[in-house]
Amino acid sequence: MREPLLDLTVDDIAPSGANLTVYDEEHLATYWRLLDADAEGADWREVARFVLHVDPACEWDRARRAFDSHLARAHWMADHGYRQLLQTGARR
Repeated sequence: MREPLLDLTVDDIAPSGANLTVYDEEHLATYWRLLDADAEGADWREVARFVLHVDPACEWDRARRAFDSHLARAHWMADHGYRQLLQTGARR
C-alpha cells in the first residue's frame, strides 16, 4: 500500500469503480478529511476550497463536481473500499 499524502491536488472527478485504485491509496487523507467535515456539517464550499483546493467562487461547477465525487468515494472507501485496502496492504 502506498503512503497517503497530505494536501494533494485532486482530479476533477474521483474514481467511481468497484475496485481500489492507486489514486484512492494516495488520497486516503483527503477522503478522511472529507468524511470528518461531512460529519461536522461543514459548508461544502469551505471544504472544496481548503481540502480539495478548488475555489467555488472561481470555478463553481468544477468545485461542486469534485466535492460530490470525492465525498461519494470517501463514503465508498469507508463502507467497502477499506476491505480491499486491508487485503492489498497484507500482500505487500
